[in-house]
Amino acid sequence: MIGILFGVFIILVVFGVPVSFTLGVAAIVALVVFGGYPLQVVVQRMFTAVDSFALMAIPFFMLAGSLMDHGGITRRIIDFASALVGHFQGGLAHVVALTGVVMGGISGSGVADTAAIGSIMVPEMTRRGYDKAFSAALVACAGSIGLIIPPSIAMIIYGVVAQVSIGDLFLAGIVPGVLIGLGLMLVSSYVAKRDGYPTEPYVPWPEKIKSFKNAIWALIMPLIIIVGIRGGIFTPTEGGVVAAVYGLVVGMFVYKEIDWRDLPEIFSETVISTAVVTFLICTASLFGWVLASERIPQAIAESILSISSNKYMILLMINVLLLIVGMFLDSGPAIILLAPVLLPLAKSLDINLVHFGLVMVINLTIGLLTPPVGTALYVSCNISQLPLADVSKAVLKFIAVMFTVLILITYVPQLIMWVPNML
Repeated sequence: MIGILFGVFIILVVFGVPVSFTLGVAAIVALVVFGGYPLQVVVQRMFTAVDSFALMAIPFFMLAGSLMDHGGITRRIIDFASALVGHFQGGLAHVVALTGVVMGGISGSGVADTAAIGSIMVPEMTRRGYDKAFSAALVACAGSIGLIIPPSIAMIIYGVVAQVSIGDLFLAGIVPGVLIGLGLMLVSSYVAKRDGYPTEPYVPWPEKIKSFKNAIWALIMPLIIIVGIRGGIFTPTEGGVVAAVYGLVVGMFVYKEIDWRDLPEIFSETVISTAVVTFLICTASLFGWVLASERIPQAIAESILSISSNKYMILLMINVLLLIVGMFLDSGPAIILLAPVLLPLAKSLDINLVHFGLVMVINLTIGLLTPPVGTALYVSCNISQLPLADVSKAVLKFIAVMFTVLILITYVPQLIMWVPNML
């Protein structure tokens, strides 16, 4: 049955079928046509995959991100970032990096942040003389930080699958997200000096304070969510509701850029995005259940342990595996498929599951930037109207930053675990 499962999967991937349908069709063919299972099992397993209270956080955080985006939050965050770092050489590149970190604390989606930041910054950077491929690559990387900085949809999915605290995962994501943002700024500074990119006019402190006040409603939202979840005031799902209500109030009554007539479009966008993610979870879970029923996770764990029993060598092999998988699968289905496979191995090596979750998420974040299924990369290519090859080449220097942070947190878990341990 496993041969049929992977055979159908590979054939559908070659023909360019969307990954959610590829996973579902491959599992159904293996189970029903060749495995003799009744079709009811398929429906039952898919329903069970999303029958989780914690997963309800996903549509609410998506709604919050959409409300904040339509409410003018993105522009105000960019203005605030520009006031802070725009006067450095290559100022707009620093603005993109800082905006990626801040926006990551609002939407929880790397692809959504890439689209929001890129639609504003790529045309502006091009107009100011920045290389377009450099701008597009930087936007893709900065937007991808949304997968790491809390609240992160990928972390919610991992927390549900691994049965670990989503609040702890959120806290552990702060340090690597900030480190990646700083790394992007360092690389941007080097490129700006090398290529002579311009600086923006220095913004005096009264203007800095004014831009901070304009953006304050967006900046405090991640703090409300993290403190509320970690303090036991509300669950991650209830946190999503709080974020959505907060985004609605800010957009309609504070910034006054959302009208009642805008709500149907915003809700429609959220429903479509939620449906896409939910269907991915359903089909990926079904595919994973077939693997589990054939004891593939145990076989993979035994194979890895047969190569080496050294904890650090096994972590290296897991990183390589996740980087390869990230090239072909988005973070959601990859986590659902691989977490049940790798978690027993992590437990046997006494690896903290919160730490392991961050290792998985950062690996798969890099996957957003690597062909053939680099979603954030494709979004950035569409915005910049550049071929994939040009942006892929330009993104390598930024991937090196993310890879460095990945190695650091893989082998120095204290770097990220001190935050959830302290709080």
